[in-house]
Amino acid sequence: MHIVKQVVLASAFLGALSTGAFAQTFPTKPITMLVVFAPGGATDVLARIAADHMSRTLGQRVIVENVSGAGGTIGGARGAQAEPDGYTLTVGSLGSHSAAPSIYRSIKYDPRELEPIGVIAGTPLYFVARNDFPAKTFQEFQAHVKANPGKVSNGHAGVGSTNHLACLLLMHITKLEFNAVAYRGEGPAIQDLIAGHVDSACALAPAIVPHIRAGKVKGLMGASLERAKLTPDTPSAKEAGVEQYIFQGWNAVFAPKGTPAPVKAKLTDALNAALADPAVVARIEELGSVPPKPAERTPEYLARMVRSEVDRWSVVIKAAGISEP
Repeated sequence: MHIVKQVVLASAFLGALSTGAFAQTFPTKPITMLVVFAPGGATDVLARIAADHMSRTLGQRVIVENVSGAGGTIGGARGAQAEPDGYTLTVGSLGSHSAAPSIYRSIKYDPRELEPIGVIAGTPLYFVARNDFPAKTFQEFQAHVKANPGKVSNGHAGVGSTNHLACLLLMHITKLEFNAVAYRGEGPAIQDLIAGHVDSACALAPAIVPHIRAGKVKGLMGASLERAKLTPDTPSAKEAGVEQYIFQGWNAVFAPKGTPAPVKAKLTDALNAALADPAVVARIEELGSVPPKPAERTPEYLARMVRSEVDRWSVVIKAAGISEP
């Protein structure tokens, strides 16, 4: 028994040494950062900003790979099932990593069991329309939709995505009826909106603010109580007559369950180095997004937020009767 105990202790000691040595040298090769939506959307844009700076801090390339579909759950599952060695990260959203478990019966991961690395940014929401849509204000848009029930189209990033949930909330508040059109990400939905193939969209700031400012789409409303400085011509929800329509999404970085603590710490430190860089903060703010405060940059904060969001959206989704398509 004494010999067996010594062998067990020796194995544990060697395992700890191995993990420690691995963490000290990590990373020794490029890191893949999975984005659970198509290129061009809010999640993709923010992930690339974070990945670029993290590459410099870690001394290895952080390569962004888009794996879209099923409201972000295809990419989410791939990231969750990856080897827990720190070389595969996932950038998820409110939709893919909070609401999805209540929508997709076939989901292959529980976001509450993932290793939280940190929040990249909060993402305010806008309601926008194609440039040649007849309505010039949200009030006129409402009147047009009510006069043409089911005929006005609304593009979103997939069932359960953040902007899909945002539009469901708007429909609940205003009693509007849209002809919903699901895409494999926010980017393709916005491109079709600019091209005039869909009438409207609930879009997150990083993906839509540049197009509002460039005059490519009509910003009918920001889902906030005050007008945003970057889009001064876009009325707030309060000005648009739907004061209760306040909505903000988020994007955050996760690692697979079981990733060694020292590796997680290095990744969190690299993300926080990016968020402490004035140039990165300026870039995030230029997109209309909200960098996390220092107290919001910890893995513990992200873990608490995800648990809270999963519980909150499970109630909303059940009440709305949303289910896997």
